[in-house]
Amino acid sequence: MAKIRNLDHVKSYFDKRIREHGASPRGSDWNSETSQNTRFDQLLKVIEIPSFSLLDYGCGYGALADYLEIKGFDADYYGYDILESAIKTARKAHLDEVRRLFFTDKSQLPICDYTVASGIFNFRGEQSFEEWTDYVLGVLTEFDQLSQHGFASNFLTKYSDAEKMRPDLYYADPLFLFDFCKQNFSRNVALLHDYHLYDFTLIVRKG
Repeated sequence: MAKIRNLDHVKSYFDKRIREHGASPRGSDWNSETSQNTRFDQLLKVIEIPSFSLLDYGCGYGALADYLEIKGFDADYYGYDILESAIKTARKAHLDEVRRLFFTDKSQLPICDYTVASGIFNFRGEQSFEEWTDYVLGVLTEFDQLSQHGFASNFLTKYSDAEKMRPDLYYADPLFLFDFCKQNFSRNVALLHDYHLYDFTLIVRKG
């Protein structure tokens, strides 16, 4: 699997949004809190144990940490993002919260019970579909290595309305990624494509 030389184009794209919109769904390039939370609900279906550690890979300003608390989950939360401005915003927003840590250095990430990722693969910029797909497969392999019990990620779907699709976004093939996860990570893989948004969620349960 090829590696993208750098992710500066992704950093620039999201840095502009979080500087403009701050700790809000639009700061993470989502249209609304409702759609953001709908995606969170799908990702959290991977959870099968009452108390757990969770790595939010591409955490943005840490909205999922608050959502976990609202939903009553007992979780040690770890947020990781390549964007320093996002982590700075997250640390400020969660300053007085316990059991929440944020990182920009991937080497510091702990092995957690679960890893989830929301929206991190959507923007590919000028990278080709093939290059970005290789990158996606590499990061999914990282998720597998970072997770004891399972991981989940969402993607824009290739079944989106053609006239609304943007050339700089990545519209993934859900069946291809489902098969990749089945072949490489676990027999227990779920594909969720029924929650009224133009994306899907893959859930991989290990063991």
